[in-house]
Amino acid sequence: MKRMTKKINILFAFCCLMVLNKLGAQDLHFSQYFNAPLLVNPANTGFNPDFDYRVGGNYRNQWTTVSNNPYKTMSVWADAQLFNNRFEDAWVGVGGALLQDVAGSGNLKSTKGFASIAYHQLLGFKSLLSGGFNVGFTQKSIDINKFTFNSQWNGKFFDVTVPSNEPFQYSSVSYFTLQAGINYAYFASDNLYLNAGISMSNINRPRESFFAQTNANDARLDVRYTYFANASVKVNDLWILSPNIYYSQMASSTELVMGMIVQRDLSGEHNGSLQFLAGGYFRKNDAAIPMVGFDIKNVKFTFNYDVTYSTMKQYNQTRGAYEVSIVKNGLYGSGEKNIKCPTVKF
Repeated sequence: MKRMTKKINILFAFCCLMVLNKLGAQDLHFSQYFNAPLLVNPANTGFNPDFDYRVGGNYRNQWTTVSNNPYKTMSVWADAQLFNNRFEDAWVGVGGALLQDVAGSGNLKSTKGFASIAYHQLLGFKSLLSGGFNVGFTQKSIDINKFTFNSQWNGKFFDVTVPSNEPFQYSSVSYFTLQAGINYAYFASDNLYLNAGISMSNINRPRESFFAQTNANDARLDVRYTYFANASVKVNDLWILSPNIYYSQMASSTELVMGMIVQRDLSGEHNGSLQFLAGGYFRKNDAAIPMVGFDIKNVKFTFNYDVTYSTMKQYNQTRGAYEVSIVKNGLYGSGEKNIKCPTVKF
């Protein structure tokens, strides 16, 4: 048992060192990426033709069966449209978000905040082109004293009084980031909507490391490229199908998520005031992601569970993560909104 504990601690410490030395595997993310639109692409800021503003929150908890200190990721965000009455065929979106991620027994904490702006321009009667950027600030910290290393193993237990000889220089780092993106929407008809976009984050390639900077350890973050494509198909007054796909790449690390949401109008008056949502996604080489939710008078609640099918399943018994999100859509006044382009209500 002691030998097994030693192996687990050494393995965990090694993994943490790899992460700390180059925290570029992937940035913060959610399985419900479509419910964190500003995180995916700054061009999504204010991209909400049916409404004037949105406010959302996300919470993710993962690896509860592997670690006594599971990974927890939280975010709150909001965006709004401006100058709708000033431009005949365009508008401006502004927004911002706060995110925090707490990971592992070393209390690796990442706190991020960013502000974003986007410009949305109609192209004819059926197309919309959007471009946006954001400026963010990131602060990361870790409690180095909570780690144990192979050099501290005395044959019976980890002696924390023995120096680890690990090259830690900082327990906290901070930096600014830049992200930019474009978004294209095509309103083919009242029943069909298509949308795709691409964004680049860490454009300025900030340095991020808890170790001293050397020629061998430049510690610059790689640029992260994110692509997405959505569709919404209104089958009839009761059913809407929304397939979508998300792909992200940062250096050699990639993430591919795809699936579909099915919406059923339960209002009885076909006005969308009460909708049931169900869907399924899958993350390549990682997890199957069933999802369920309700949209009640423009307040959407959704829940998903990541069922691990990768080799990690032998350690977490296929229990990967659960995630909850809430999004509120609203109008500035009590009157109806003057929508500038055709939409399919999601």
